[in-house]
Amino acid sequence: MVYQVILPAAGMGKRMGAGKNKLFLELQGIPVFIHTLRTFNSDNQCQEVIMSVHPDDQVEMNHLIKKYQIEKKVTFVSGGTERQHSVYNGLKNITVDGIVLVHDAARPFIQKDLIAELVESAENFGAAVVAVPVKDTIKKVANGMVIETVERSSLWAVQTPQAFRIPLLYKAHQHAEKMSFLGTDDASLVEFLGEKVAIVKGDYNNIKLTTPEDLSFANAILSGLI
Repeated sequence: MVYQVILPAAGMGKRMGAGKNKLFLELQGIPVFIHTLRTFNSDNQCQEVIMSVHPDDQVEMNHLIKKYQIEKKVTFVSGGTERQHSVYNGLKNITVDGIVLVHDAARPFIQKDLIAELVESAENFGAAVVAVPVKDTIKKVANGMVIETVERSSLWAVQTPQAFRIPLLYKAHQHAEKMSFLGTDDASLVEFLGEKVAIVKGDYNNIKLTTPEDLSFANAILSGLI
C-alpha cells in the first residue's frame, strides 16, 4: 500500500552539541538524514518525501540529496517553531487521501518490512505507531526521591514512524491548534481527539540520534557490532 512520509528536520538538536543541525553529522562518511532517506528511496510504496526544514539548511540538504542520488520526490516546506508545527506544515502540502507517515529524520535505522506492517495497521485502524516494550524498571521521581515504581508490563517506548489516515491526522492537528494543545508526538494529538492508536512492535535498534553517545551506538549498528 502506498504512502507519503513527512520528515520534520528543522531542529538544531541542542543536546547533540554539534553547533549545527545534527542531521548533517556523518555516520561512516554519510550524513544522518541521507541514511534515513535511503530507506524511503528504496521503498517502492513510498510516493513522496516531505521535509520540514529550516530555510538556512535547504540548499545544503538539496545538494546532498542530489550528491547521494536520492531519486524519490522530495518536497521542502518550512519548519515551525515546534516539531508539531513542522509536521502540520508538511501535512498541509498533501492534497490526496491515503496514508501518511511521520518519521524522525534523525532515526536512520527503520526497516522497510516494519514500514509495510505499520502502513497496513494504519489503514485498518486509522492510526498506528511503532513501539517496543520497556525493558528497564521505571520509577516516578519527585525532588530527587523515588515516589513510585511503575508496573511496566503495559509500558511501551514509542518510536517513529507513526502512520495515519491523512484526514484523521489533519483533523487532529486542526483540533490541537484550536485548543492550543502541544503534544509530544503526533499520536498524542490523535489521542487528544479521542481516537485510538494501534501498536506495531518495533526494533530496539531503531534509535533516534539525540546525544553524542547515540552516534557511537549508531556506528556500531552500521558496523554490524550490534
